[in-house]
Amino acid sequence: MKAISFRVAVRISKWIGSWFLSILSRFIAAGYYSFLPGRVRESARFYRALFPERSRFHAYACVWHQYQRFTRVFLDRMLMLDFDRISVTIDGWEALQQTLLQKKGAILLMSHMGNWDVAAHLLKKKHPGLRLLLYMGIKNREQIEKIQKESLAEQGIKIIAVNQNSSSPFHLIEAHTFLSTGGLVSLTGDRIWHESQRAVKVDFLGHEVCLPESPHLLALISERPIFALFPIKTGKLQYHIRISPPITVKAENRGDRKNAVKRSAQTYADLLSDAARRDPFEWFHFEPFLGKPLQPNNGLIER
Repeated sequence: MKAISFRVAVRISKWIGSWFLSILSRFIAAGYYSFLPGRVRESARFYRALFPERSRFHAYACVWHQYQRFTRVFLDRMLMLDFDRISVTIDGWEALQQTLLQKKGAILLMSHMGNWDVAAHLLKKKHPGLRLLLYMGIKNREQIEKIQKESLAEQGIKIIAVNQNSSSPFHLIEAHTFLSTGGLVSLTGDRIWHESQRAVKVDFLGHEVCLPESPHLLALISERPIFALFPIKTGKLQYHIRISPPITVKAENRGDRKNAVKRSAQTYADLLSDAARRDPFEWFHFEPFLGKPLQPNNGLIER
């Protein structure tokens, strides 16, 4: 949907009610389900891995539910931009709050579970003095994403848009400087933007997947903790944000640095798989993700 179409839909929804955008987005989701079989197959493969005991038909039914559930996230983004009516509860806030109060800095690891931009808004609302540097990918022809970025910037959240074709997806030096001043740096934990990006192979739902190395390497270099965030929709205009305990990335010596990064990435992958099992229809990763199946007891790293 183009930006002008989105703005028109929002304006109409203001006049006659949010149900208009809700119905429109459901029709759009049905179109994506019907006319993008490749993406549907990727989602079905994920649900086959998540529910290995269930049938292929069940997996495709899950994908339909996933697509329709995503329309609610889309609607909440509009409401966040225009109505500010969303409420939130948070688990694990205390450890992150202590880090904020001590101005030590930390890394927030976002994923495609739930609604990341609602989480950014609500964390800023929870802690008005929050200093957040948010790395986001640039999606070609995604004009609505541009509107969301502008809204976040208006909240005082610094945004760096990362070109998918860039050879340097994360500017570690700038991020390290921001952390050293007590800020929070938010990075995507479950998306590889391009083939040249450095990645870490981990076990996710019994499959090999590649996760970005940068967040875990940054945590190792800066000696700052990682907090994984999962903002889950729990009801109409209600969200619950789960914040993991801090993940510390430490190497015993220089030769252990690679393994330290892998251990951290695997810890995140385990948290992500637990979140997916808990809330399977909050999974909004529509790009290819699962790699080859792994043999039992043949993990990629020692747990």
